Amino acid sequence: MKNIVCFGEVLWDVFPTHKKIGGAPLNVAARLQSLENRVSLISKVGNDGAGSEIIEFLNKQGINTQSVKVDSTLKTGDVKVTLNDKGSASYIIESPRAWDHILLTPDAVDITQTSDAFIYGSLAARNHTSKNTLHELLKLAKYKIFDVNLRAPHYTIHVLYELMDAADFIKFNDDEILEIAKALDFESESLEENIKFIAKYTNTTSICVTRGGNGAILYCNNLFYYNNGYPITVVDTVGAGDSFLASLINKILKGASPQNALDFSCAMGAIVASNQGANPKIEKATIDKMMYVQP
Repeated sequence: MKNIVCFGEVLWDVFPTHKKIGGAPLNVAARLQSLENRVSLISKVGNDGAGSEIIEFLNKQGINTQSVKVDSTLKTGDVKVTLNDKGSASYIIESPRAWDHILLTPDAVDITQTSDAFIYGSLAARNHTSKNTLHELLKLAKYKIFDVNLRAPHYTIHVLYELMDAADFIKFNDDEILEIAKALDFESESLEENIKFIAKYTNTTSICVTRGGNGAILYCNNLFYYNNGYPITVVDTVGAGDSFLASLINKILKGASPQNALDFSCAMGAIVASNQGANPKIEKATIDKMMYVQP
C-alpha cells in the first residue's frame, strides 16, 4: 500500500441529461484508492451543496479530504460535457471556480512530504494562486507524476514546460505530445521520436503516451513497451485516461514489470470507456479476463 497525493481540480461533469462528480485528480484518486492505496487529495470546493456532495463522495471512497478546503466566495467547479457519436468528450470548463484558489497549507505540505508519489495536471495551473501552490509542493514531493491533460485555452507552452521539467514521469495522449513537441520546434510523425525528444528535453526517464482505442506506449529507462488496446464498445471516454494512469502508477510503484503495468492499465482504461461515467466499480477478475482471455 502506497501513500499517494493527487493535486488539482474537483468538480461536476455536467452532461446534457445528468451530472457526475469528476475532475482528473479526483478520478485518479478514486481509482488509486480502489487499488488499495492511501490516497489524499489537495483541492478546494465552494461553500455550497455541490461542494458538500463532493467531500461526502470522497469520504465514502476512503480518500483523505483533510486538504480539500472550502472557499467562502468561489463556487464548486463545473464542466459542461458533450459527447460525439463515438463517445469522445469535449468540455467547457467554467472559470473562476474554487479549485483555482488552492492555498499552500501546513497539512498540504505534510502529506506531500510524506507521500510516495505526487500526481498533478496542467489544468490546475491556469490560475496563479493554484499554480504557485503547485510549484511549492513540487519542491517537496519525492516522485512527481505529470498528467498533461490539455484543455484549451487553459494552458501555455511555458507553463507546460515548467511542469514537465519538474516531473519524474509524464503521461500524454498522442495528440498532446505531438502538439507540445511541435511547440518546442520538434516535428515528427513518429510517437517514439517525439517521446525521445521530450525525454531528452525535460530530462525525464519515464514517459507514457496513450493512443485511444489503440492502446499505449510506455518509455522507461530507454526501452519502449507496447500495448495495442483491447476491443470494446465505447460508451463514453470520460475518466478512462484517469483510470489508466492510476492503474499504471499503482503497478509501477508496487514493483510490477513495465509490460505488465502497461497491459493492466490498458485493460482498466478500456473497461472504464465501456461504462458510463468516470468512476465505475471494476473487479480485478474483469481486468484479468480482459487481459488474458482475448482471442
